[in-house]
Parts: sequence; structure tokens; C-alpha cells
Amino acid sequence: MDERSLHHAVEAIRRAQALLIGAGAGMGVDSGLPDFRGNQGFWNAYPPYQKLGLDFVSLANPRWFRDDPTLAWGFYGHRLNLYRQTQPHAGFQILRRWAERMKHGAFVFTSNVDAHFHRAGFVSDRVMEVHGAINLMQCSRRCGDIFPADGFEISIDETTMRAREPLPTCPRCGALARPNILMFNDWNWDSSETEKQQARLYAWLRDVGSVPMVVVECGAGTAIPTVRHFCEEVADPPTRKLIRINLREPEVPNGHISLAIGAMAGLRAMDDLLAATNN
Repeated sequence: MDERSLHHAVEAIRRAQALLIGAGAGMGVDSGLPDFRGNQGFWNAYPPYQKLGLDFVSLANPRWFRDDPTLAWGFYGHRLNLYRQTQPHAGFQILRRWAERMKHGAFVFTSNVDAHFHRAGFVSDRVMEVHGAINLMQCSRRCGDIFPADGFEISIDETTMRAREPLPTCPRCGALARPNILMFNDWNWDSSETEKQQARLYAWLRDVGSVPMVVVECGAGTAIPTVRHFCEEVADPPTRKLIRINLREPEVPNGHISLAIGAMAGLRAMDDLLAATNN
């Protein structure tokens, strides 16, 4: 990581009155969550699926909830349990501290479905989960209910990666429930919660207006570039600066800041320098 870029990043944070946080898969990896980049990374985390010849894209498909519900909930139930058991890393608290010092606070824009920003204490009304989140469920028949995953305990046979009965059901109509997550080839996702989050995000951006803003993007790659594109779009005005923290793909548009380092290490380095230069 370039020291000059680090100093420029800290100066941008010091000047900012608002913080937009962009987070991709690299943010979760530093908490100890599996890296699903490429089939081998996924199969290292879930060996039974390699024997079945099923990769992440194949499994993250709503058709399994129709055709093979115990397989579907084996995959998503294991992830739900894993995300519940994993603690958000220290970088989340660093971002919270920065947000609390800023006049307009912060808003989170993330493609992660782990709900870790909520668990780390961020205000729920200031989080947009563009692909949904695993802490919410919806009816597989779209009867209109989105409901919390709290209270549902899913037992998994880890030799077969299948869920044991009973499977989660919709409290309104009794049909099979599914995570409120956008999957591949998913025409049944209920996006209403994400749409409410998006409306709040754009209202916040309007309120912030042209005040100095820093956009801190953590671990968002180009394979699914939603977060990168949004952060670049928001950081376009001259009063806004993008800080991209990304070990593998740190490239930024002209005039912005690149830190080629992991998310947690980059946030700690900036926080340490910020503290040192404030004294």
C-alpha cells in the first residue's frame, strides 16, 4: 500500500461531513466468511457440493425451493447459521466511529447478504442491501409477507448438505419460505424491502447535497460490479472523494484514491493514522 495514498485518504476522511460506505464480498472475508471466488474456493468451503458437481451459481437459484427444498435450505440454512455465528470484524466499528463524527453521518450500500452491518450496530434505516439479506425471509409463493428469520432454526446434515425437516414456512399462508435474497435467474424475489432502503438512500443523498463527502469502498470486485459502479457514480462530484480499498482490484478513476490492501487492514491503517495526526 502506498503511504502517500494513505495520507490522502485520511485527509479526505478528516475533511468530510458525510460518509458513504460501499461494501462487497471482501468485507465479509475479513470476518472469516468463505471466499466464493471461483469454483475451487466455493468447493473448499463446501466439499459435498463438489461431489455433486454443483457450484455457487447452480445452487443460488430459486428453482431448488420448488424442485428440491431440503437441498435449497441445506445451502441457505448453512449460510444463515454461519452468518449468525460469525462476528463482524473490527473494521465495522472503525466505520461507525467515523460516521458518528460527521455532521451528516453515514449510509451503507452493500451487495453482501450477511446482515453484518445491522449486527455491528449501524442504524437499520441507513443501510441498503442491494441483493437483499439473509436475516429476512419471504413466502416462496409471493403471498405478500416478508418476515424476520429470527426464531427459525435450521438443522443441516453436513455430510449431504441437506436441511432436516421441518423447513421454514410462511406465517401467513403456510407455504415454504425462502430467504429474501436476489438469486440467479430469480423472478420471484420480493424487492419491496430493498426498494424502501433505496428510497431512504436517495433521500439522504439529496439532503447531503454538495457538502464534502468521502466514499469508502471495501472489498468490492468487478465480478459483480454493482457496488463499484454505484460508488464511482456517487463520488463523481468535485466535493466527493472515493477511497477504494481492494487488494486484488484497486484501480480507481482519475482523482480518486486507491489502497491495495484488505478491507480490515486498510481501515485499521487509516484509523491509526487519523488518530496519530489528531494528537
